[in-house]
Amino acid sequence: MRTVVALLLSAILLQGCATVRGWFGGSGGNNVDGLPYRARIQTGDDKRDFTVTVRAQGASLDAVRESARFPATRHCLRRVGLSDIDWQLDPSGTEWAAVRTADGDLVVRGRCSGRA
Repeated sequence: MRTVVALLLSAILLQGCATVRGWFGGSGGNNVDGLPYRARIQTGDDKRDFTVTVRAQGASLDAVRESARFPATRHCLRRVGLSDIDWQLDPSGTEWAAVRTADGDLVVRGRCSGRA
């Protein structure tokens, strides 16, 4: 019985540490100074197509890429079963095509690739 109480108390205290870390600017999924930035994914008409909106005002494209990769990879694994992604590229064909919204968010598009 003592062991169960000690484990429960430890779990509660560890959860409290995560909460306190968020109060003092720790990384909680919305850290403006580091990664990851908050990202939201939307599925297109085809289950392979998606759009990721990253809330990262003033962030570089490199930072946005890192924040967009995780939800995009998770989406492709769940929907298609593969993690390969073809990102929409800019006209030069070297960088991801990113559109900045009026709110300062960056929007990137991709398509899950591979056989499904």
